[in-house]
Amino acid sequence: MANIKLITDSTCDLSKTLIEKHDIAVIPLFVNFDEASYKDGIELSTDQMYEKVNEYNQVPKTAAASPGMFEEVFSNYLSEGYEIIYLGIGRKFSATFQNATIAKNMLDDGDKIHIVDSQNLSSGSGLLLLKAAKMRSEGKSASEIVETLEGLREKVKTQFIIDTLEYLHKGGRLKAISAFVGSVLKLHPIIKVIDGEMAIGKKPRGKMRNGIRFMIRDVIKDKDSIDSDFMMITH
Repeated sequence: MANIKLITDSTCDLSKTLIEKHDIAVIPLFVNFDEASYKDGIELSTDQMYEKVNEYNQVPKTAAASPGMFEEVFSNYLSEGYEIIYLGIGRKFSATFQNATIAKNMLDDGDKIHIVDSQNLSSGSGLLLLKAAKMRSEGKSASEIVETLEGLREKVKTQFIIDTLEYLHKGGRLKAISAFVGSVLKLHPIIKVIDGEMAIGKKPRGKMRNGIRFMIRDVIKDKDSIDSDFMMITH
């Protein structure tokens, strides 16, 4: 295996089993409720987050890992002789990418750090990480892996369906009237990641399963062009 360290952030949503299996280091983002701040996945689990949403009656704000956090992690692996590939949440979704780049530029060995914009979030970036781990196990160099990732990221197809508009409304991403109309009409918007940003696709009505069926049909339509290495269903 090439002496390459893969580093990501906690938004990749890979399971602990996959993280450990592929030796991926994870830098947490922060989840903030009023004055309380928690390291994502370390000090706050998903279940605990939902409990606090109900407790505070608000959706938390998130904050990127600081350049200092990235510098510390990068320095540790550089001192162990690693070349680093960092791939996390897409540049347009968070300041995380920018902070990782700042940390790279602060270090004397920054040329050994490769920062890749995944142009994705959640399992979309997770899929690219798994692909990177596979190439590393095949003995590919860091530059070869980075070049492949940058060619693949636009081919990652990510979409998800929203069961409730409540959290988009609480988070200020949906006007009150839109939330009301969406609830009345029983719409379940399908959100897609296109060009590194979220966009609304179809808006199936009725039960949640209608939207899920639509997404399944969408996948089957492209079945002949799907990379069989990795596919992910995330809930």
